[in-house]
Amino acid sequence: MQLNTRRSTGLVVIDVSGEIDLASSPQLRTALLREIKELKTPRVVLNLNAVRYIDSSGIASLIEGLKASRDAGTRFALFGLSTMVREVMQLSKLVKVFEIYDNEEQAIAE
Repeated sequence: MQLNTRRSTGLVVIDVSGEIDLASSPQLRTALLREIKELKTPRVVLNLNAVRYIDSSGIASLIEGLKASRDAGTRFALFGLSTMVREVMQLSKLVKVFEIYDNEEQAIAE
């Protein structure tokens, strides 16, 4: 898994590519919690377009990021879910829990 962080005023977009699994999910969790808890970024948006695979540990990292953002009063959104990621999110009924957008423009719109 690779992470690329893009910043603008009050917003960070994290581009995620590859596989989010047991080996890589701690890296994602660390990046999310750093933005939300330490840097107190008002809006954190994850681009999951290039994610080929996500397992339960990856889902757990996303949920932990969501919980941290709710506790901190910040916004956390996802966009560009690949077919595989969307299926996992739908099966786990998480599409109703997360802010999910089709593209970056929608996700970063105020």
